[in-house]
Amino acid sequence: MKLPVIKQIQRTSSAGEIETAIKVLEATSEAATLKEADLDVIGELISNMCGALEVHQLVTSGLSEKDALNTFMKKVMGSIDV
Repeated sequence: MKLPVIKQIQRTSSAGEIETAIKVLEATSEAATLKEADLDVIGELISNMCGALEVHQLVTSGLSEKDALNTFMKKVMGSIDV
């Protein structure tokens, strides 16, 4: 996950657009001809978009963008420590 990418997606896309992009990438990842490197890139994109969607929802619920990003990153770091 890359915070600058998550921030850019969150700022420039609606929740619906992000969800649609995730669905398209998930469907694309099922193509039999994809190599492992391709799947890694798709996985990274999906991961960033899921992060952006979560930040988007936090902002919609009333947090500032900065607080939403910090909350999201704390959650991510907490899951890594476990």
